[in-house]
Amino acid sequence: MTRRVAAIDCGTNSLRLLIADVDPASGKLTDVQRRMEIVRLGQGVDATGMLAPAALARTLGVLAEYADAIRLAKVSEIRMVATSATRDASNAAEFSRGVQAVLGVLPEVITGAEEASLSFAGATAELAGATANSADGPRPPYLVVDIGGGSTEFVLGSPATHGEPAGAGTGQLAAISVDIGCVRLTERHLQADPPTAAQIAAATADIDAALATVAAAVPVRQARTLVGLAGSVTTVAAIALDLPVYDPELTHHARLSAAAVHAVAESLLRQTREQRAAIGSMHPGRVDVIGAGALVLDRVLQAFGFDAVVASEHDILDGIAWSIAGLGG
Repeated sequence: MTRRVAAIDCGTNSLRLLIADVDPASGKLTDVQRRMEIVRLGQGVDATGMLAPAALARTLGVLAEYADAIRLAKVSEIRMVATSATRDASNAAEFSRGVQAVLGVLPEVITGAEEASLSFAGATAELAGATANSADGPRPPYLVVDIGGGSTEFVLGSPATHGEPAGAGTGQLAAISVDIGCVRLTERHLQADPPTAAQIAAATADIDAALATVAAAVPVRQARTLVGLAGSVTTVAAIALDLPVYDPELTHHARLSAAAVHAVAESLLRQTREQRAAIGSMHPGRVDVIGAGALVLDRVLQAFGFDAVVASEHDILDGIAWSIAGLGG
């Protein structure tokens, strides 16, 4: 029996909603509504250790709009997860109380490993079908990299095998979360407009140190395909594809060469804020942090020896929706 569910992902930079119909028998997920707003909940958390009052107000204001949409859609069950910013904040309880008052449920402040598992389930469910239908489709095992605002998650594995529900993710091998998100790196290092060479070098050193930790914990060289998730990756894809406006149908499963990613990252880091804001496919909320996000993706490709990355529009939101129906995560 099909169930209508609502999945909410509250990250450091964005607040996203997916209302979907999930069929547990077939594992099919059908979008009813997807929404994303940049709320920057984690603004300043790296420096202060607290969620700022203005950031809380922005986030709860957008959440109230999502709650209205959920009621209108007659959703049967809601799951909201909160990630890096709320893991780091000393006043996370204040955030939780506000969410419960607006939404009627408490947010689940999940670990980096849980975040990685949900992202993997959401990103890889369709890839088995893509591989089956194409001789040159993406091949497992997959290394899924989810570049967030405060942290980046890595998970290596294979999607559900034939006969299992989509999103089961039973072939998962290893996962880790490291603190190299695009907001965190921008606030720590990339403060000039445009960033200086010294600032870029400092950010790069942070990223490379984190990637050494990843390589020690996850056998990344076993992966045959790198899959990139979240707004930094899909924005880089849109720029690399030279899209006049952002189009998720074109960025979803786009294959970007390592050279193309490197060129986009170098260009973004050389540009002023005004120049980045003028890019037609750029979401206004990503203008300040896209350089750091692109740099993370570029360093992942170089450090782990991938010649390309497959961008995915489906990620932790889809994993959360499947988890409500007991199909993964």
